[in-house]
Amino acid sequence: MTVIQTRGLSKRYGRVVAVEDLNLEVWEGEVFGVLGPNGSGKTTTILMLLGLTEPTQGEARVLGLDPMREPLKVKARVGYLPDQVGFYGELTAWENLRYTTRLLGLPEGEAKARIEEVLRRMGLWEVRERRVSAFSRGMRQRLGLAEVLLKRPKVVILDEPTSGLDPEAAREFLELIKELKAEGITVLLSSHLLHQVQEICDRVGLFHKGRLALLGTVEELAQRVLGGGYEILVEAGPGLEEAFLGLEGVARVEAEDGRYRVLATGDLRPELARVAVERGPLLGLTLRRPSLDEVYAHYFKEVVHAA
Repeated sequence: MTVIQTRGLSKRYGRVVAVEDLNLEVWEGEVFGVLGPNGSGKTTTILMLLGLTEPTQGEARVLGLDPMREPLKVKARVGYLPDQVGFYGELTAWENLRYTTRLLGLPEGEAKARIEEVLRRMGLWEVRERRVSAFSRGMRQRLGLAEVLLKRPKVVILDEPTSGLDPEAAREFLELIKELKAEGITVLLSSHLLHQVQEICDRVGLFHKGRLALLGTVEELAQRVLGGGYEILVEAGPGLEEAFLGLEGVARVEAEDGRYRVLATGDLRPELARVAVERGPLLGLTLRRPSLDEVYAHYFKEVVHAA
């Protein structure tokens, strides 16, 4: 089921185009990664989905609701964690969340039960009486996600949630995102950390100058941008580049001193091994998937070259 949908969604500030003609569908229970350099339209898109800024044209639907006409209903069902989480530093973790439950209109008994539930889940129960001003960034991020989960949302939007976290804290936060997915919660993740996006996202959308330039799984994007979704590293004798290129499904071959990097549309290790053995010794054969970093870098290299 589609939980986020946009059609021709655009936002302009005078002559500046922030988002242009965005057509997007995000499905129930998936983790969708939103990528792109600063100023590419990611944050503006999120604000329009939350009803916090009005589109110039086009429409958006979140859980079937129009964010501009029904912003309170959208906010009641969608949790949002911005890149800078704001809390009252002089209040404790418990007091901050209690304030949130009052804004949500939760009865006293249910509010206390939910606060305990989310604090325990985020590993913050033992520090519930500690002032938030004494929290590390990682603890603040976990408290921010606890606040999001208070409303038991169907959709969670995370804007750079692991930025500034140490590796262990970032790993723990990614595990929390995987738990949300396992529960059927849809996650929209905006991040510059491409290796993390590749690890947890089902699909990704790459924004460039306000437009959705690429959309799909990492394998699909590698196929489009690099020419192949599979990367095979071959160590063999010299002079095999042309023979490898002659195989069906091989998109590109890079050769250097008997080492070949073959980009292909499928796992062609048997075919490559056969060619290598016919021409000389086969010393090594390794399959790996192209990384999102490679796709991202190659795409913008082509953009710059075209410009």
